[in-house]
Amino acid sequence: MSTPQREVIRGLEGVCAAETSISYVDGVQGLLFYQGYDIHDLAEVVAYDEAAYLLWHGKLPNQAELARFRSRLIAEMRLPSQVIEMIRLTPAGSHPMDVLRTAVSMLGMYDPDAGDISEEANERKSMRLTAQIPTIIADLHRMRQNRPLLSPDPKLSLAANFLYMFRGVPCDAEEEKAMDLLMMLHADHGLNASTFAARVTASTQADMHAAVTTAIGTLRGPLHGGANEKVMEMLDEIGEVHLVKDYIEGMLAEGKRIMGFGHRVYKTEDPRARHLRAWSERLCRRSNQAHLYEISRRIEQVVRQAKGIYPNVDFYSATVQHALGIPKEYFTTVFAACRIAGWVAHIREQYADNRLIRPTSKYIGGFNKKVIPLAERP
Repeated sequence: MSTPQREVIRGLEGVCAAETSISYVDGVQGLLFYQGYDIHDLAEVVAYDEAAYLLWHGKLPNQAELARFRSRLIAEMRLPSQVIEMIRLTPAGSHPMDVLRTAVSMLGMYDPDAGDISEEANERKSMRLTAQIPTIIADLHRMRQNRPLLSPDPKLSLAANFLYMFRGVPCDAEEEKAMDLLMMLHADHGLNASTFAARVTASTQADMHAAVTTAIGTLRGPLHGGANEKVMEMLDEIGEVHLVKDYIEGMLAEGKRIMGFGHRVYKTEDPRARHLRAWSERLCRRSNQAHLYEISRRIEQVVRQAKGIYPNVDFYSATVQHALGIPKEYFTTVFAACRIAGWVAHIREQYADNRLIRPTSKYIGGFNKKVIPLAERP
């Protein structure tokens, strides 16, 4: 017997698996578009909730639409008491991403639209998930700090509410702007690993919570969402600017990966990194942690000179989050709280024109092997 001649595309690189209007990534020119809008034009002009509306509905909201959208989001931030209790019972040493994955799965059992994948139900579930994921993260952090849980403030945006509920103090205008930008820049990014995984799950007509749980599990890996946490560990380990060159050259000599650099798609600068670099400097200086930005900048220079590669979105998002008072173990959960807008947009797009995603493989396992009875096997 012989198998059909098939070319194996490792990692599915370059394989076109879906049509989408949600976002477009041009890795050669370093471009990112949300529903036709250049990310540079959206940055610092469009807030995260506006971007979520854009990704879901294909247009930017007017003032009345945005007011209704924001009001609905904040109203959905509260969690079922059973989910809060489950979060409280998680092991103290468990990673926040593992707690988030489990909590989102549990939310599906308490959602009033559970099992309904109609467009109307999916709009409501999109709202709930986008609102509830930041609350899960904030509540987990507050519990582990032995501090009381906080309710959302209807006068605040989603980004400002997250910082308030996570830290326990209201953010100022500059912090809110930084958080909004961070979330908006992470909202979607083409058919990345977690988004593709979500669409695969949705293609089976599993419910939205199942698809988002799949996405969170995929984001958990250090080669996807976990890189920002590793970046912060590297900065802490280096400690001082003058130690950067020897540290990075030592890692490169050992063939180790410099986390936060290079990208599967971008062959030039990640357009999101440009905006986060500026905010990293701004926030680190105002919080008397300028050395972290300076170490980051020096790492960028050394890696660029040695390898010709650029920082990706994870590199400067680490110091932005740190300067906002978010511990590094929560960095990837914050990524999920941003990317949920894109995930649910893709899940809904998959439902709207669905075909079960079922690729094939190249078989190399042989044929017609003789079965040896158990007693005679060596």
